[in-house]
Amino acid sequence: MGLAMFLLLGLLATISSVHGSGGWSNAHATFYGGGDASGTMGGACGYGNLYSQGYGTNTAALSTALFNNGLACGSCYEIKCANDPKWCLPGSILVTATNFCPPNSDGGWCNAPNQHFDLSQPIFQHIAQYKAGIVPVSYRRVPCKRKGGIRFTINGHSYFNLVLITNVGGAGDVHSVSIKGSRSGGWQAMSRNWGQNWQSNNYLNGQSLSFKVTTSDGRTVVSNNVAPAGWSFGQTYSGAQLH
Repeated sequence: MGLAMFLLLGLLATISSVHGSGGWSNAHATFYGGGDASGTMGGACGYGNLYSQGYGTNTAALSTALFNNGLACGSCYEIKCANDPKWCLPGSILVTATNFCPPNSDGGWCNAPNQHFDLSQPIFQHIAQYKAGIVPVSYRRVPCKRKGGIRFTINGHSYFNLVLITNVGGAGDVHSVSIKGSRSGGWQAMSRNWGQNWQSNNYLNGQSLSFKVTTSDGRTVVSNNVAPAGWSFGQTYSGAQLH
């Protein structure tokens, strides 16, 4: 098989799995954060208040094998309890990756190479009984369905623009971002600082800002002039969306 055909098949397999037609994989699931999920706020993806960001309690912290050093932040999964009739409940749940389950926590379940989901307690109790503690699950990647556009929250200061990107549809997990000021010429690549916080060290004050976002499946969406020339730090602006 030629290299081009091999790469094409690999890309098609990735897109297929993201859009929910891929097969199911095996993992385990636990829960954290308390009955009100207050302990799930913040987290290694940088999303902060998961309620105000629109993720709610349908969230998961991923083990090292799934977290991909933070690049998996924003990805979506369908999960169902499997092969444990004592504790499993029928049906499945949809969750977004919003946090990291560090090694040596949860009795070592999040250690590599284990594939593990540490769910918010409320969503865990949709697929298993509380007393179970940990259950075997089946999971698959699914497309993220979001309301409204991709959101860009601009933090930092002059010469250090730190942009948190949330509410991303489609694959959900952002793998590259570029920014363009209305007076700065062409697109400038941003670097990922942590989680889904992306940074630019260019002076962009007083310019309208455009963003180009690419997710793990290779799809790209451009939000032109999403932040007006009078934008300010600490504000959030809504752009185009992937569906």
